[in-house]
Amino acid sequence: MDHDEILALFDDRVRRGARPDGPGARVERDGGVVRQVGGATGWNGVVWSGLDEAGADAAIAAQVRHFTGLGLEFEWKTYSHDRPADLGDRLRAAGFTPEPDEALMIARIADLPTEVVLPEGVRLHPVTDPAEVDLMVEAHTQAFGRDLPGLREQMLDHLRHGSDTLSMVVALAGDRPVSAARMELNPGTGFAGLWGGGTAPDWRGRGIYRALVAHRARLAADLGYQYLQVDASDDSRPILQRLGFSRLSTTTPYVYRP
Repeated sequence: MDHDEILALFDDRVRRGARPDGPGARVERDGGVVRQVGGATGWNGVVWSGLDEAGADAAIAAQVRHFTGLGLEFEWKTYSHDRPADLGDRLRAAGFTPEPDEALMIARIADLPTEVVLPEGVRLHPVTDPAEVDLMVEAHTQAFGRDLPGLREQMLDHLRHGSDTLSMVVALAGDRPVSAARMELNPGTGFAGLWGGGTAPDWRGRGIYRALVAHRARLAADLGYQYLQVDASDDSRPILQRLGFSRLSTTTPYVYRP
């Protein structure tokens, strides 16, 4: 896999050519910026920017005015290969707060294992109704030790609108949700994104995360997708590397709170 070629494809198809990630969201293009407005319960932020040193500060100020005018907190999702090279410093100077870095990891689905191997007593269950969304949220709370604001409502919105761009699954040990994961499909791009996958502390190290990756890789392959993308934490990055993912960049979210 040619890393530079795949990174350029990701930037062009998934970021610059972004589509709304949920019902009611809209993608807007404002000069050298592509942003999503997701409203009070959706994701709001900048997904791509093509800026130079001369115009970067004005573009940042314009996005601050736009989102604060809507009364919305928003995120500027940067990547280490974005330009100008000091974009992060400019965002901090404009009042943004950086959140932890994550590794942008991409794999060709044909190179990934798709056999789902689960520990004894654990099964995967698709999330298709509100009660199962509650199980999914409970699994995430156990895994990450905190609530994820807006997650439940976002998932319910997809169910209400019959969205076919999101696949959700929960791992159950008996009746207890111990892990959960999502896959966001980007039609026409060849890329699908993996999200979630965190596992309850007492169930870690038993292969559930790997099984969830394999499950989603098989689904994506059946739908004709070529690549999987993950924003990986330090915990998941080594597992993904062993499975066949490559680190192509680093992504840092910068958050602006009015």
